[in-house]
Amino acid sequence: MTLRLRSGQAALLAAVVATATLAGQGRINNGQLETRTASQPLEREIAATTARGGARWVAYRIRIAGGRRSMDCFDRARIALESATELSVLARFEGTAVVRLRTATPDCEIDAGGLPVTWLEGVKADESAAWLNSLVSGTPSTGERYDRIAKPALVALAMHEGAVATRSLVAIARDHAISRMRSDALFWLGQRAGNQAVAAIAEAIDRDPDTEVKKKAVFALSQLPKDDGVPKLIDVARNNRNAEVRKQAMFWLGQSNDPRALKFFEDVLLK
Repeated sequence: MTLRLRSGQAALLAAVVATATLAGQGRINNGQLETRTASQPLEREIAATTARGGARWVAYRIRIAGGRRSMDCFDRARIALESATELSVLARFEGTAVVRLRTATPDCEIDAGGLPVTWLEGVKADESAAWLNSLVSGTPSTGERYDRIAKPALVALAMHEGAVATRSLVAIARDHAISRMRSDALFWLGQRAGNQAVAAIAEAIDRDPDTEVKKKAVFALSQLPKDDGVPKLIDVARNNRNAEVRKQAMFWLGQSNDPRALKFFEDVLLK
């Protein structure tokens, strides 16, 4: 049977099909959109795309790690009752050089400013995490490039699911030459439960040469699930050799409303 549609119905159907087609890319408008499947490693896909020269955006989507909260679109007319489970990563290139990184939830409306946008489908999580880590590691820790590239790349890495993302955050927290980078990585590790995260935070408290980094690591402990964080905070408050670090641990214990923290303060005050 042949279905015949009136012109108005045909236009409506075309709009529905177009909406469904663009759903994978999110709500991107005012741009020259090209979609293709990532058939080679992410870095090679980006290199092939940006080799054409000029200014363009390259974008893809990742799954958000369980328990992480994504950012909103800051649209006051929109009320999201549940957190998004995916995150769009959008990188602006001038030639082959990345000059800006943005992230957005899939329902955000994105204005591409009239530039070409290459949307990559099927990007592998581990390849995305490795590329984001390279942006963090290869970007200066101060100035415009830090704010435009390294900082959002670190946020995207923290939202990222997978072991490569966790190992990358641990490596940044442990080994990065710039204390600001180590501090920021520790903050995000505090939002990410897991044995690797706990071990990296504890190591920073014990070994990092910068007191401010140690204090950020103490805060990261306070963000862990209480059964992980509270006993370690008590240990730091009781035994760490740095008075400022002990004071920081006591402060966050006081904010925990945990019976074990109350017992610790009782023991200290009654000695």
